[in-house]
Formats: sequence, C-alpha cells, structure tokens
Amino acid sequence: MAVPEKILREVDALRQQIEHHNRLYHSQDAPEIPDADFDSLLRRLEELETHYQLLDEASPSQRVGGEAIAGFTQVRHEIAMLSLSKVFDEADLHSFESRLKKRLETESAIQYSCEPKVDGIAVSLLYRDGVLERAATRGDGVTGEDITHNVRTISSIPLQLVPKKKNTVVEIRGEIFLDKDGFKKLNETSEKEGGKIFVNPRNTAAGAIRQLDPKRAAKIPLKMYCYSVGLVEGIELPKTLSEIFTLIEKWGLPVNPDRSVENGIDACLKYCLALLEKRNDLSYEIDGAVLKVDDSELQQQLGNNARSPRWAMAYKFPAEEKSTTVLDVEFQVGRTGTITPVARLEPVFVGGVTVSNTTLHNMDEIERLGLKIGNRVIVRRAGDVIPKVVKVIPDDGIESKLEKRAILIPKTCPACGSAVEKDGEVLYRCSGGIICPAQRKESIKHFASRSAMDIEGLGNKLIELLVDKEIISSVADIYTLTVEQLASLERMGEKSATNIVSAIEKSKQTTLPRFLFALGIREVGEATALQLATHFGILESIIAADLESLVQVSDVGPIMAEHIQVFFRNEDNIGLIKLLQGCGVTWPSIEPGHDDSAKPLQGETYVLTGSLEQMPRSEAKAKLIALGAKVAGSVSKNTSCVVAGPGAGSKLLKAEELGIKTLDEGEFIALLDDLSS
Repeated sequence: MAVPEKILREVDALRQQIEHHNRLYHSQDAPEIPDADFDSLLRRLEELETHYQLLDEASPSQRVGGEAIAGFTQVRHEIAMLSLSKVFDEADLHSFESRLKKRLETESAIQYSCEPKVDGIAVSLLYRDGVLERAATRGDGVTGEDITHNVRTISSIPLQLVPKKKNTVVEIRGEIFLDKDGFKKLNETSEKEGGKIFVNPRNTAAGAIRQLDPKRAAKIPLKMYCYSVGLVEGIELPKTLSEIFTLIEKWGLPVNPDRSVENGIDACLKYCLALLEKRNDLSYEIDGAVLKVDDSELQQQLGNNARSPRWAMAYKFPAEEKSTTVLDVEFQVGRTGTITPVARLEPVFVGGVTVSNTTLHNMDEIERLGLKIGNRVIVRRAGDVIPKVVKVIPDDGIESKLEKRAILIPKTCPACGSAVEKDGEVLYRCSGGIICPAQRKESIKHFASRSAMDIEGLGNKLIELLVDKEIISSVADIYTLTVEQLASLERMGEKSATNIVSAIEKSKQTTLPRFLFALGIREVGEATALQLATHFGILESIIAADLESLVQVSDVGPIMAEHIQVFFRNEDNIGLIKLLQGCGVTWPSIEPGHDDSAKPLQGETYVLTGSLEQMPRSEAKAKLIALGAKVAGSVSKNTSCVVAGPGAGSKLLKAEELGIKTLDEGEFIALLDDLSS
C-alpha cells in the first residue's frame, strides 16, 4: 500500500529522535528525557512500522542500545545481549502470556522466574577455566566495551569461581549498580572533601565502570546481581533459570535475594505489586520487575525477536511523583545558541534522588503547563535521569511564600548579553555566535568530538578547563596547544599531555565531510556534510554557492540552505576557517559531483549489510556516493547491489530471493579500486 508522505516524515523523525536519545543514554550517560517518554517514542515507531510495513533493519526499533564509546577496547559478544520488551499494565501482562501459550500451543500454566529490574548497567563476565578473563558492557548488544580493569575492583564479583573447572567457558550476565547506602555515603565523603556531588546512583555507576583509571573506579562501592548466562562450554547447566541461579550462587556469584518463582501470570502480577509496595524499602533502585519463562527448553522454543527475547518481559512501575514549588526560572544557552528555560525547585526527594532543578524545554511547554514562578507543581521521576514537571497544582489553599510571577524570555543572552532572537515557532537563540562563552565551549567540544575532528583525549572537562583558564578561546587555538601548557594543568601528566598534542596533530589530516560537520553549521549533520562535500567537491564551491545551488544537494532543503549560506557569509566564520587551514588542517580533494552522467555508479542503489572489516561503513558509503550511487537502508526490487560483510542477515537473504547482485567485502573493495582508477 502507498504510505502517506506525512507518515514517512513522522517515522523518519521518530528514528532520528530515538537514535539521538539512545546515544545520550547508552554512550554518554546523559539522557535528556525520562524512560517513559523514550518508551512512548519507541512504541509509536513500532506501531507505524508494523501498520505500514516499514520495518527496516537499520531502524532503532530493530536493535539494542547505543554504540561503544571511544577510549576502550571493543568486545564482540558471542551471543547478542538483547534488551527486554516492556509492559505497563495488567492487561498487557496477560497479553504477554497469551502470546506465549499460543506460540507454545498449550493452555497449561507457565512457570516464571521473577526478579526486580535493577536500575544499573548491563554487563557480561566471561570466565574461562573458572577464572575471570573479561568483563564488557552491553554496548549496542553486539559490540560492547572492555571494562575488565574496573570490574576487578568490585568486591562482590569473584575473580575465580568455586570450584574452578578446567576446559570450561561460562559467560555470566548481570547488572552493575550502586545501592542507596553506598550512594549516600559516597556523597557525604565527597562533600567533606570538597568534591563534586553525584546526581544519582545509575549515572555514578555508569561513570565508574567507564573510568580509564581503575583506582578511581575502586572508590565507588559498586555491586552486581547476575540475571542470566550467555555462552557456555564444557558445563551442563540445570534445565530451569531458577536452578541456574542457585548453581551460580554456589559458584560465588551474587544473585538477587528478592527473586522468586511464580506459577502463572496472575501470580507474577501479585509478585510485581508486592515488589512495588516495598520498593522504597529496598537497598537499591528499581524501576520495575522482570518476568522470564523459567524452563530453558521453552525459552529455546520461543526464541527471540530482532531486539528482544520472546520469553521475557519487563513490567515497568508507574512513575513516581511528588509536589514542590518553582522558586525561579533561569535560562541556559546551548551549543547552537538555543535558550532553554530551567526550573529551580524547592528540593524534593522523588524517584530515589533529591531533585532541585529540571529543564522546561521551551516557552511553549511553559505556556502549555500554565506555569508561573511560585506555582506548586507535580514532578515525576521513575528511574529517569532527568525529572519532569508534569502539572501545575491548582490553588489548594496552601499558602505560597513566593509571589507568583510570569516567566518571560530574556531580551539579551544571559551568557554574553547579545540580543535574543526568535527562531521558528518555538525556539529562541542567542545571536552572539562564537563570541558567546556558552556557545564557545560547546562549539569546541563538538569540533573535537569523535564524529568531527576526532581528537582523542581532548574531552569535555578538559575543554571546559582550557576555556575557563583562557588558554583557548576558539577551535583554532586547539592547534596552538603545547605539551608544556597541558602538563601544567591539574591531574595532567606529561605523557597524557604528549598524547593529546599528538592526537591534535593527527587530526589535521581529516576529510572535507568531517571538517564541515565539525564547523557546527546549524542542522548540518554527518550525512548532509557528506552530501555537500561529494556534490561540490571543494570547500570554496560550498562557500560561494547560492541558495539555488545548495538546494540541488540531496538532503538540503530551503531552510537548511539558508543556514549554510548565513554561516559562510559571516566574516568571522570565514576568518576562522582560514585560520584553521593556516594551522595545517587539510583534507584530500573530492571529485565534484555536478556532472552526474560522468559517475560510473550513477542511477544505481547499493545496500550495505553486516560488518565491514577493512574500512568503516561511513567511508564505504562516502565512496559509493562519490561514485554516483544512492546508498539505501533496505533491500527492494530497485536495489542494484548488496555489499555483505560478516554477520549479514535478512538483507542478504532478501537479496538472494530477489536475485540481486551481491558482493563480499573483498569484491566490493576491488570494485572501488577499479572504478576509482
């Protein structure tokens, strides 16, 4: 059936939003929205993809989590670490069991292993011959990060199993977390020592296991509860998950004491409600319960979906809500100059943490809530990092100490004093650009980030320190940094300083798409930067392009074209580009793509699937686009060729069914060499 353009746009927007929040949550530990909001986005996407037959392996609905972060060795999970589907009420829980019985063709009661859904970080522990060999984060479910050096510091995780068994391999999966008491004591100690106050247990645990220095990780009293096994060799496990828990506990591994075995979904619901009742009395944070078919053979029969096992379900608890008063509203300035209102709240303990501020997103949200300074409000948080004001409480007779005042957008930027301008229907922006201190820090962070100039070691905290100390004031100043300047900073040794200067020098050899993306032009992401580079070939042509020329580029519409033109008409920006080139930043030229007929793959559509081992997928995509090909995310009758690396799945099968030409990576690289010669 023909899919309405409106639906296609919504699906595309949802995928981009979900990918964005996935990266923030899984790779940066800095989520912007509550779990409930993210779940709502994902459910809407899944509904649209199913109803309109828009399922695509590249969609975030078909994969787990986010990408592994830089700075750690990547680990490929032999058996994928899948995420769990979620339900939110009794009816959905019964539907879950009905699906199981239908698939198993039985009306008999199903036995479940039930446990609290701990709010922590999913990890994998690999024991070889009974000795801990490797620990890894879940990452995107297929590839995680090696965190063995930090996991070894967690006292509840055994370095060897009891008893040790030769010629065995067992992978234990579980959740690393920081309990309430440990979190409280950690903050008390940090406050006494004049250190930072940690925001919540989950973020603190996530930061600890991603420390490069295990001595720092050891200062965080992390714990772990095991919840399943993955790869097993040379060991015969019991036939049920509950018995496996008993066995691995005998091996010395920590398992959740609040787990239970229940017969039938009604008994599971009683377990969930009882767990919810004692939630605040538990020693650790939870946001629900996990129900798993106990019988391992039935688990095998039920199998998995693309992103989750069919035999398990997470029952999410309702969000926790508390009332408090809005004491004030301040305005923060983002990397692109966006002015965002932030509510300062009378501190309230909700969802396991003390909340004293929260974003209000934009002025439309304030208007929708009917919010004023001095209002009493409902704040919701349920295992979420960012709390949310969900409702203004009508005057209920409780006298407020504050006079109610309207919330007005400032006329000048709170960071630099430049005029504030309206941008579209909702947003307001600072007009100061690079002169604005708030934008300066964020612009430099973006410039140095992995997808931009990829300057390893030049992280956010170091950039903030360098700007605060007035050592750098623009991205060009990065290339004047010396080992001596960096080594003089607190907690920065000469070796680290030398490595950073080497990384800065290495970043000078970049590509035009990366450089364009690094400039931070509004709405120009990695894909658009690639299209601009391959269309025009050289930076000078992009700078000189008029609006009519810019909209000829794939993915560039009239509004984005205006943003690009405004950026390059700014003399300060042109001066900065020249300064960067003068510092030695350079890139190889690209054959401009104006004469499409001259491109050998013009009119052809390629699909990349599986893992490319000899070149990054982004590089493969760039080469194809430069040769005139369109790169699609799914296989159809219009596909010209499918490039299949190791691990290729349904896309390769569909290509074979349709009789579409396929290439392995070696054949693909040979083709590129032939066409480029």
